[in-house]
Amino acid sequence: MLLQVAFDKPEHLALLPQMKAFADIIEIGTPLLKRLGLSAITTARELCPGVKVLADTKTVDGGQFEADMVFGAGAAFMTVLSCASSATHDAVGRRAAAFGATVIVDTITETGKAELLPLNAVFPESFGYVAVHSPTDARLAGNTSTSHIDAVKKMHDRGFLVSLAGGIGPDTLEAVIAVEPEILVVGSAITESASPKEIARWIRDRLPNPGRGWPWDRR
Repeated sequence: MLLQVAFDKPEHLALLPQMKAFADIIEIGTPLLKRLGLSAITTARELCPGVKVLADTKTVDGGQFEADMVFGAGAAFMTVLSCASSATHDAVGRRAAAFGATVIVDTITETGKAELLPLNAVFPESFGYVAVHSPTDARLAGNTSTSHIDAVKKMHDRGFLVSLAGGIGPDTLEAVIAVEPEILVVGSAITESASPKEIARWIRDRLPNPGRGWPWDRR
């Protein structure tokens, strides 16, 4: 299981050196990417050499342009919304293949629906994971649903590797580990805590098969 640590605010970048020993993936979250642009990607690569960087672009159009920007800056992953057109998926997929990078298709706009993806959904080979994602605003508004955790098994049954995000931390870790996503994404539970390094270590120490779950680990 892989640990992805999400950074959403400029001040979170100061924590990067502390995450180097625990994070498999550093996520440059959408708000941070909008605030600092590609420099956030290059900063993460400089401060955490050897740790892969994900740009949470949530791309919905302009796929080739956005892919070239973030992969050219050194990101190993980017996100594309599942509701984007197949033309966008194909454009991003081609550029990811050219860079040797990986795409994560994010179902955040489909949260709460019976089917997060159409039953006939097919993605380019460079699409490595489906992101099952509980939206932050919904949780802040009081939505305590764990349907995103429950949805992991359904995605696995369909043959997808899964990245699970939304409200993950010490309180939910046991339930998350039980459904075995390939990637678990932890944001504010680490970055907004009083002891980020200790929380990251605590989570990492409890992961089964730490460091496994990459697309090339698929059996």
